[in-house]
Amino acid sequence: MVDSQYYLPNDIGIAALDCCEAFRLLSPRERMYAHHLSRAAWYGGLAVLLQTSPESANIFVLLQRIFRKQTPAQLEQVATAVGLSSEEYLAFLVYAAGLYANMGNYKSFGDTKFIPNLPKDKLKALVWASQAFQDQPGEMEALWNSCSCPLYSLEDRQKQLGLGDKGITTYFSGNCGLEDAELAQKFLDSQNLSAYNTRLFKRENGGKACYEVRLASAVQKGQSQRVPCCLFLTVQLSAHAANDNQKKMLEEYRRSFTFGSIEAHKEGSRYWIKDKGPIVESYIGFIESYRDPFGSRGEFEGFVAVVNKAMSERFAKLVSSAEILLPELPWPRDFEKDIFLKPDFTSLDVLTFAGSGIPAGINIPNYDDIRQSEGFKNVSLGNVLAVAYATQKDKLTFLEEEDKDVYIKWKGPSFEVQVGLHELLGHGSGKLFVQDDKGKFNFDQSKVINPETGEQVSSWYRGSETWDSKFSTIASSYEECRAECVGLYLCLNQQVLSIFGHEGQDAEDVVYINWLNMVRAGLLGLEFYTPESKSWRQAHMQARFVILRVLLEAGEGLVGLEEMTGQDGRPDARITLDRSKIHTVGKNAIHRFLCKLQVFKSTADVEGGRALYDSYSAVSDGGSHNFLRLRETVLLRKEARKMFVQANTRINGDSVELVEYEGSAAGLIRSFIERFQEDAEQLEADLLELNKRDAPCWCC
Repeated sequence: MVDSQYYLPNDIGIAALDCCEAFRLLSPRERMYAHHLSRAAWYGGLAVLLQTSPESANIFVLLQRIFRKQTPAQLEQVATAVGLSSEEYLAFLVYAAGLYANMGNYKSFGDTKFIPNLPKDKLKALVWASQAFQDQPGEMEALWNSCSCPLYSLEDRQKQLGLGDKGITTYFSGNCGLEDAELAQKFLDSQNLSAYNTRLFKRENGGKACYEVRLASAVQKGQSQRVPCCLFLTVQLSAHAANDNQKKMLEEYRRSFTFGSIEAHKEGSRYWIKDKGPIVESYIGFIESYRDPFGSRGEFEGFVAVVNKAMSERFAKLVSSAEILLPELPWPRDFEKDIFLKPDFTSLDVLTFAGSGIPAGINIPNYDDIRQSEGFKNVSLGNVLAVAYATQKDKLTFLEEEDKDVYIKWKGPSFEVQVGLHELLGHGSGKLFVQDDKGKFNFDQSKVINPETGEQVSSWYRGSETWDSKFSTIASSYEECRAECVGLYLCLNQQVLSIFGHEGQDAEDVVYINWLNMVRAGLLGLEFYTPESKSWRQAHMQARFVILRVLLEAGEGLVGLEEMTGQDGRPDARITLDRSKIHTVGKNAIHRFLCKLQVFKSTADVEGGRALYDSYSAVSDGGSHNFLRLRETVLLRKEARKMFVQANTRINGDSVELVEYEGSAAGLIRSFIERFQEDAEQLEADLLELNKRDAPCWCC
């Protein structure tokens, strides 16, 4: 029997992401702009297959070839004929949908491998009986042989993403370890080079280790390669962009992808920040570093979305109040940015989100130098929130019965408040102390006092050092924890609650559920901890567990966590929160912890920051709570994360049409087959060739 965490259940939630009304309101020109940007995002997003695992691209091509020849309904007849039960065939469809939704065979949220929940010999029989195999038996057999072993393998190292013996990664060759990543980062920093769009490969040459830094670039050794993402961006430049900022932005993106230039992408991001309040919002490139085990390299993503004007008005009010709210945060004024650069903050309905997963909110760009001195944008993805965080009472785990109804009623509104604060005043706050290449400081060394030591600040970022390069493996989770703490802290502010339309008892309920949701999420986070390697696989869930530990440590009955036996006779747990102590015990605990997080971040104190964060991240069977045993209970009662079916757009004459699909595994599969119809064979050949070139690098 395979552990259930390594396959996707047949009853997994699959929902269509509704953007019909948002698309209907676009002008013909805006629709055309959105269409071409979406094509660029989807084609660029295929790079994620190559960034996830050695076998992901080949599995993707195998599935594409099968379903291009036969729809899921047609293939079901074949499956029945070769002996698959209806449950086994559904398991195959769910696996295929999961691979498409995660752009690889590792979960985007948690980095755990998932395999088909049916016997390997039955899947092989289905492949052999498919029309694709009948048409091209030699090619299909070779494709199966190239990926069937890793497709099912659950050897310890292959169970999760990680570096060296801790897991699988394609950001580094198989013979790289942490020391190689650290050495390469020091070299890149010394050359003022970003790791965002790179991978690292090591080989032996005459007994010496040689490192090759590979850059994501369409031009390779003077010769341009076929890169559809660049081609779609070129189409945009004159005909469909709404203004000069968009045209310049797209030109810089095209230059970045053509030559592998992060500087060009940063320049494009500057124009993107200047493009205030567009109807069609987008961003594309190597963005988030969550899945690089070292925390420096970005995974490709691209999104296209339409502004929800009514919800955006609330976020605009929050932006207007930011300069009043920022001084409420618990660190000294010197630790805050000199000037708060008011960003765009909009609620968007997603039309396209290409990558390994869809977040609830985003704060970008991630370039520290731009964020600190030029600004950023915040977006909340409204139609994602509406679907992803809908909750059924009978599936609510670890809460008291009397909490469940109020939780269901206020989870959505409270999470909306949390996302707004997290993105705008969490990721958007706090100063980094920097000494640039010319020796100039952005703070007064003689006057700024570290509130944790009472002494002058004695450490800072130097030259090209960044938050990610300094804090590396903990950077993503540490920053998510800081932003989550800001959300908890500032949601206690009545002005914030009023901005979102909450007054009186409703406001108190929003606060209660926001805090209750956080401590429950901390418990649920144990699913994403791997005891064997003592490592966390998901940045946000590690952050929430840390916050749970902080609030448990606060004592005085603020948070209760009790193990018990459920009504079904199996292990269970209950988590409780005393709402009368949130504004006192809870606020004081977050105040102290949040100040420490910011001080360590501002001063580039990696040693202090890591010691603090690692201590709260520790999962053990000692102390007042047996978290290792609680982890088993969480795994026993976990609910699979929802998958989204996204629409496609297509040109029909002079207009653009929206093509929607049903919220099912079959609908998700169909959306991907129709997404790449025009040049499917060439695209699949390109993916296989790129994967073949890298194949020798994955051996340890």
